[in-house]
Amino acid sequence: MSGDRLTALDASFLQIEDHSAHMHVASVLTFAGEPPQYDELVQTVEERLHLVPRYRQRVVSSPFGVGLPRWVDDPHLNLRYHIRHSALPEPGGESQLRALAGRVFAQPLDHDKPLWEIWLVEGLGGDRFALVTKTHHALVDGIAGVDLLTVLFDSAPEPTVPPERGPRWLPKPMPSRSELFGEGVLERASAPLELARAAGGALRRPRHTAGALVKDSFGLAALASKALSPAPSSPYNTKLGPHRRFAWVRWELEAAKAIKDALGGTVNDAVLTAVTLALARHLARRGVATEGLELRAFVPVSVRDDSGRGETGNQVAGVMAPLPVWAREPLTCFELVHEAMGGLKDSGQAMGAKALTELPGFASPTILSQAMRVASGRHLFNLVVTNVPGPQFPLYIAGREMVDFIPMVPLARGQALGVAIMSYNGKLCFGLSGDWDAMDDLDYLAQDLRAAIGELEEAAGVASERESESTEVPS
Repeated sequence: MSGDRLTALDASFLQIEDHSAHMHVASVLTFAGEPPQYDELVQTVEERLHLVPRYRQRVVSSPFGVGLPRWVDDPHLNLRYHIRHSALPEPGGESQLRALAGRVFAQPLDHDKPLWEIWLVEGLGGDRFALVTKTHHALVDGIAGVDLLTVLFDSAPEPTVPPERGPRWLPKPMPSRSELFGEGVLERASAPLELARAAGGALRRPRHTAGALVKDSFGLAALASKALSPAPSSPYNTKLGPHRRFAWVRWELEAAKAIKDALGGTVNDAVLTAVTLALARHLARRGVATEGLELRAFVPVSVRDDSGRGETGNQVAGVMAPLPVWAREPLTCFELVHEAMGGLKDSGQAMGAKALTELPGFASPTILSQAMRVASGRHLFNLVVTNVPGPQFPLYIAGREMVDFIPMVPLARGQALGVAIMSYNGKLCFGLSGDWDAMDDLDYLAQDLRAAIGELEEAAGVASERESESTEVPS
């Protein structure tokens, strides 16, 4: 039974979702070649679905919130509901694809069905097509999502023969409300026993436990210091509507690596610096004074070890990273970001956040849901910036090579802008998601990001083949 329960962290992504904050992670994937037939795509997914059984399950809640939600087989699973087929209007370029992605991302997933969708999109032009994907955050985090792609896609042009599926899949019967209620009561009753077992294990390893407590305490203290001080006001923090805009920018991974080699630091430092410089340009474009202004970004950090790769569910914590938008000079900005991120690693914020997400396992789901809503409503950070490492080799579907992997991070309550970065096959793709009304100039922000990347490369003495800055800014 416990293996079918959502963790407290997974459940929290369902609890904070409302009509304007949709908690699904998503992506736009572009491919070279003629699009596969719709039936061919359905068959490809069907042949591999047994490798990701969560994609055949839906979530049911315990009556009166006495236990955490549970995964159950969907007796009405229909792949043709989850796999959609669409085409872009003329002229069928990336502008039309961005508009379609924004509309698709604005639609919440149905909680009464398995929490995922794949859209086959034709008409992209230039002998290309796209897949637009959505998966609820309760099902998967960024790292696990990348691992699932290696199951659904091939690593060679010739499609591999999927592993033997075994007997025909038959869904298990849906549990009754009385069964769900009884399981929830049992779960609550067994919590003290689990706590006692954990305490017994801790007493048997006093040195290990003391070290872990000290580390978690320092991490929680560092995290609390940020939670007690609100983030500065910005145009990126306002009431959300249900509609979304989406844009993207590409950057060669080698150029980002050359910058970190030239300046000392990490690729993540280079990425955060580019985002900071872009936000500074964008704020100036809006007439916002940036002198002395330091925005705060929530930067998710995976705490998934190698033993957890390939598993669904969330194993992620995060840190609060300062973005010094007052520092318009690229080298100064990079140095400030590099020093700040180094300090955050030493502060243990990520481990403190991980410890915090493990505490609700003994809390009432009803209390947890209210706490998550209150936390999501607090103005603790200005935006989310997430950088996920993807496979550095080409992936294929039905023999067609994937060219771009453009990620989307969901917008929580009061967060009108999110930035997601995915590295794939030698390329960094920045996905910019924004509220339709609050970020009506999202395409200008994409231009600002391209310009910021160019500034950073020039300051670091790095030459790269960047995509040219588009003058097309769709309405």
